[in-house]
Amino acid sequence: MLAWTIYISFLGVAVLLALKPDDARGARIVAMLASVTGLLVALAGALQYSTDAGLVTVADKPWIPQLSIRYTLAVDGISLTLLVLTGIAAVVGVLFSWNIEHRTKEFFAFYLALIGGVYGVFLSFDLFLLFVFYELAIVPKYFLIAIWGSTNREYGAMKLALYSFVGSTMVLIGLLAAYVTAGGNTFNLVELAKFPFPREFQMWAFPLVFVGFAILAGLWPFHTWAPTGHVAAPTAASMLLAGVIMKLGAYGCLRVAMVLFPLGLGEWEHAVLGLSSWREVFGLLAVIGIVYGAMVALVQKDFKFVIGYSSVSHMGFVLLGLMTLTTIGLSGAVLQMFSHGIIAGLLFAVVGRMVYDRTHTRVLDELETMRLSKVIPFAAVTFVVAGLASMGMPGFSGFVAELQVLIGAWKAFPTFAVFGGLGVLIGVAYTLRAIQKAFFSGEDAPMNNHPTEHEPKFNPISTPERVGAALLIAITLLIGLYPKLLLDLIVPALNSPLMSGILKVGAP
Repeated sequence: MLAWTIYISFLGVAVLLALKPDDARGARIVAMLASVTGLLVALAGALQYSTDAGLVTVADKPWIPQLSIRYTLAVDGISLTLLVLTGIAAVVGVLFSWNIEHRTKEFFAFYLALIGGVYGVFLSFDLFLLFVFYELAIVPKYFLIAIWGSTNREYGAMKLALYSFVGSTMVLIGLLAAYVTAGGNTFNLVELAKFPFPREFQMWAFPLVFVGFAILAGLWPFHTWAPTGHVAAPTAASMLLAGVIMKLGAYGCLRVAMVLFPLGLGEWEHAVLGLSSWREVFGLLAVIGIVYGAMVALVQKDFKFVIGYSSVSHMGFVLLGLMTLTTIGLSGAVLQMFSHGIIAGLLFAVVGRMVYDRTHTRVLDELETMRLSKVIPFAAVTFVVAGLASMGMPGFSGFVAELQVLIGAWKAFPTFAVFGGLGVLIGVAYTLRAIQKAFFSGEDAPMNNHPTEHEPKFNPISTPERVGAALLIAITLLIGLYPKLLLDLIVPALNSPLMSGILKVGAP
């Protein structure tokens, strides 16, 4: 049944292409129906899934028999968590794009094609098929930004595409090398994970594939596409970039690079600059990303750039959690993927749709004078709640996820954990600064001494925006108060035979 998440998305694309060019209302309805149906299928699959079943095959058919390539779809707790995240992101993305009037049919066609590609990545267990879906997600996001974006949209779209294709090339080289080394008989992830790749091979194949995927996850110093892309993208595309596209990279790091080449995480024969393994190298880069992203967000003048660099910082926690090689750190990393997808989506929805589309500015110094807490109070309240969730307030999903990552990091490398905690503190600072400057700075000051006459008038927050915001807030609260809902899926998957090689390397 879960395979229908892919088919429904691409079926929605076909229906959209058959609509009349000016049928904007029909395009919105088709996109919403496809997104809601995909989410319901993902939720139904998660509810029916039993952790005792382990890895469940969804589809397995010959595709390119000459190369032993099969159409293999399967699912475990990690995949299910990210499928549900994708469904949620798809639905709220449509809600916050309800105002799109320019080439509406084409916008939602690219949108659903991207969603279908993302579903495909999270379900694919044939690595060639996974790579095909991975590439399918790159093309639509380029057009979504280049056509419907705003600031420097062509530059942002091209930079994102180039970084993505460089990373994809690295991944493809690593996958082909693994395929040939294993005898050229299969691309199946489970079968390849059983093959005893030589340690020398894993030592260069692991960083190649890991970095190839981590570029899309925002790993420092390959992160620069992310803030630029987020700022240039339309609201729904920003929500998808932060919500699910960056998760494709992190998922590839865990599911492919670490599963196939666990020995690549082991100790080197000789330390270099005090670092003795790729695990420490990427752990250090993750911590730098956490602190650097937070510090740069602290001094940004553009509201959307604050959230863009915030995403780089929070994705650093995902990568740090992966490098802990402990069950608590890895489960925290996967939970952070879900949590950040929800919270970042909410932040971009407020900044891009509720604020920028009404004020036509993202400059914090200009927003300071508009008293937005009075003019659009719903946006102010929503951003305060989203900001609290983003800074790791207990009761929200981000607190549980980051706490698990930091506990895992403390067990693996305490110094990195301390700097990760510093990133959390800086996150509190830039979030409070953004809240103050964007919504509350002009609270007591009259505008031109005639507040009632000169106060700006904006369109009220629409019903789709209210529904989308309420849905995201409810989800981050639900997971924050009852994380067992997802951890009961994630932890058994991490303790499965497929992931055992990772935990063995991390064991003392």
